[in-house]
Amino acid sequence: MTGAFVTFEGGDAVGKSTQAAALQAWLQQQGHDVVRTREPGGTPLGEAVRELVLHREWAVAPRAEALLYAADRAQHVATVVRPALARGAVVIQDRYLDSSVAYQGSGRVLDPSEVRRLSLWATEDLLPDLTVLLDLPAEAARARRTGRGYDRLEAEEDAFHERVRLSFLRLADAEPDRFLVLDGAQPTDVLSGLVRDAVAPLVAPLLS
Repeated sequence: MTGAFVTFEGGDAVGKSTQAAALQAWLQQQGHDVVRTREPGGTPLGEAVRELVLHREWAVAPRAEALLYAADRAQHVATVVRPALARGAVVIQDRYLDSSVAYQGSGRVLDPSEVRRLSLWATEDLLPDLTVLLDLPAEAARARRTGRGYDRLEAEEDAFHERVRLSFLRLADAEPDRFLVLDGAQPTDVLSGLVRDAVAPLVAPLLS
């Protein structure tokens, strides 16, 4: 593996997509090959999983939800992420296995360690070089979501989203060398600068 793998994590409406787009633009200006993707949805299978889990009216059992996300992740890593890394690209991804641990593990009250093991098996133990965690309290994130459509997870109550938030923070505490935790309430340009500062040393060897 010769590329760099950067993921963005956090609750809904914390600004992951905005920061991922800003990082992509900056890296491309530097001359990097960049693949920007997301989970679920980075493959045709992922789009189907996204529709099944997030946008259908029927209830999905927590274990079924975790398995569907793991299946999507296995396909995504095998067909998008690993090939991009093998050719030296920078992969920027909106959500990865930490989201499953937080949402299906803590949010759905499954065993987070089992959910993590499932994802590691699905991805053959692939972990990001850097995970940017944008942190916002549940009530602040809810205020940002006001006025837009809700998917099935976004529509969960604040108690669910706060469990998810605390789970992300525990994950970051457990792996401080991988995580960059940022206050999502900071101005967009400030956050973008902090992300660039963290990513720059990871990608510098790719152009040498």
